[in-house]
Amino acid sequence: MKRITRLLVLLALVLASSAHAQAGIPIYGYKVVRTYPHDTSAYTEGFFYLNGYLYESTGTEGQSTIRKIDLATGKVLQKVDLPPPDYGEGIVAWKNRLFQLTWQSQRGYIYDLNSFKRVGTFDYPGEGWALTTDGKHIYMSDGTATIRVLDPNTLKQTGKIDVTAGEGNPVINLNELEWVKGLIYANVWLTQNIVQIDPSNGKVVGVINLTGLAPDPQTLSDPSNDVLNGIAYDAKRDRLLVTGKRWPSIYEIKLTPPPSDH
Repeated sequence: MKRITRLLVLLALVLASSAHAQAGIPIYGYKVVRTYPHDTSAYTEGFFYLNGYLYESTGTEGQSTIRKIDLATGKVLQKVDLPPPDYGEGIVAWKNRLFQLTWQSQRGYIYDLNSFKRVGTFDYPGEGWALTTDGKHIYMSDGTATIRVLDPNTLKQTGKIDVTAGEGNPVINLNELEWVKGLIYANVWLTQNIVQIDPSNGKVVGVINLTGLAPDPQTLSDPSNDVLNGIAYDAKRDRLLVTGKRWPSIYEIKLTPPPSDH
C-alpha cells in the first residue's frame, strides 16, 4: 500500500509484539480449511464477500481496479479501472452502491454495484485505507489508531473509534477492515496479525496470529510490500477468507483457541 520506511517497519513490529504481550488479550491461531486461487497481480486493498461473489479492490497508481470475482476459480467476472493519479484503496457495498476510497487524493468514488458504472464522488480529509459496514454504519480506517464512523447516506463522518490494546496503548496502522459477528476485524499493516476490535469502546479483544500463512518471500515480486492484507467474511456459510497483496492464494481459515495457561 504505502512506501515502507525502516522506522515504520520497526514501529509496527514493536507494536505487534506489545499487543501479543498484553495480559488478558487472547491470541488465536488458525487452521486452513481450503485454498482458492488469487491473481498475483492484484495488490489487495479492499476485500469483501457478498451474495456469492468476492469483491476486491487493488492499489498502486495505474494498476488500481475494482473486481467482482468467482471465488472458486479466481475468474474476474467484472472489472473497472481507476485511472492515474488516483490510487485505489478500500471498498464497501451499501444497498445498490459500491464505495471506493483513494489513498491520498482525499476523494472517494461511488459506483452502481451491479454495473460498476461510476455515479458519484465524495470527499474526506486525510488518507483513505479501508471500509466495512455493520449494516447501519460504515467504518473507515486511515492508517492511524482511529476508525472513522460514517453516515452511509451522506458519507460524512459522524463519530470515531479510538483503538487501543492493553492499558490504553494505541494500535496504529489499521488497514483492511471487516465486520465479523459484532466485531471489527482489522489487518495491522506490516504484521502477521488481525486484531478483533470491540466497536463500542475500541478495545482490542483478540488477536489472530497468522504467522506462517504468507508465501515464501522468494516467490513474491516485492516481499517488503506484498504483505498480509484482505479479510472477507461470508456470514451465510460462516467462512472467513484472508489473503495478501499479490499472494497466489486466498485462504479460508478457522480460528484455533488460544493456548491454555495450564
